[in-house]
Amino acid sequence: MADPAADIKTTPLHALHVSLGGKMVPFAGYSMPVNYGMGVLKEHLHTRAQAGLFDVSHMGQAELTGADPATALETLIPGDLKALPPGRIRYSTLLTESGGIIDDLMVTRPAEPELAGGLFLVVNAACKDGDLAHIERRLAGKVTVRRRDDLALLALQGPVAAAVLARFVPGCDAMPFMSSRVDRFMLPGGAAVPVRLFRSGYTGEDGYEISVPNDAVEKVAKALLEQAEVKPIGLGARDSLRLEAGLCLYGSDIDTSTTPIEANLSWIISKRRRLEGGFPGDKKIIEQINTGAPKLRVGIKPEGRAPARAHTEILSDDGEPIGEITSGGFGPSVNGPIAMGYVKTAYATPGTKVQLMVRGQALPAEVVAMPFAPHRYFKTKA
Repeated sequence: MADPAADIKTTPLHALHVSLGGKMVPFAGYSMPVNYGMGVLKEHLHTRAQAGLFDVSHMGQAELTGADPATALETLIPGDLKALPPGRIRYSTLLTESGGIIDDLMVTRPAEPELAGGLFLVVNAACKDGDLAHIERRLAGKVTVRRRDDLALLALQGPVAAAVLARFVPGCDAMPFMSSRVDRFMLPGGAAVPVRLFRSGYTGEDGYEISVPNDAVEKVAKALLEQAEVKPIGLGARDSLRLEAGLCLYGSDIDTSTTPIEANLSWIISKRRRLEGGFPGDKKIIEQINTGAPKLRVGIKPEGRAPARAHTEILSDDGEPIGEITSGGFGPSVNGPIAMGYVKTAYATPGTKVQLMVRGQALPAEVVAMPFAPHRYFKTKA
């Protein structure tokens, strides 16, 4: 029999994770740290209070070039790329012909002249091979896809992330939220590493994702970890942070069986795209915008202390099956259990009482607005 472990990949920071005491687990085909010595709870709270450093090098990075990549990619996603200014980022979704979500992704229009008119994509690790093959196949002759497997990706997240990163990349603290730029990371001793910065992240906190060449990423990571405010953070806290922020995990909260409208992501579809369509599943999606979807992703707050995990059945207050939890667990910042899932639209109003079938018992809960912990993204000063 083949050894499954033989197929597990590692990121360029694998040795560093091990040296830091990371507990390594398989995730999306990679060996990744689920936590370090502090444990998930303290790592989560440290990120909310100061700054956490995450290795997200398993994510896929790619450049799209061609005569008009924005117009071409708009035939696969519902996002408005034609209106995206240079140096800005847009969150969107690749769609099936029936409007289901193939993956969610970040699309950047680079500001540097050598990539003028092009796009830079960041896609999920487990989906990256399929995503890029899908784009190449569907847009053959219109765009060229250049995988950037030579690049690693770090995420520095937390309320002091900007102050920390500005020690190495002066001026980065003035970048607007959802903006990107190419710069130089000045290592101790004076050497400069080329980086692409994205002021975005997956925690609800201010912060950056930092694209850096594989052969320099360990030096960059070590320089950041030498700062008193920064600790290494694993997948466990990454998941609890994004759940508190009400952010979707592909394969759990969104997939090909859910549309952006059902997923409560209608905000990603601009007025122009709603009027013009021209993306996969447009008729179904526009109809759901106008007349409503049969189900909606909502926040769920269990009463008591028992968490409700993924696949927990959701019942109405009178016992009718109405949906299922897709993500759930303990929220360290709110000091209690939190969850999200899909319910029939009639039960999606915040304040609606529901029941959760946890280990054979119907436990009381309530539909609530998300996020569970307030977003603290950077707001540009007027």
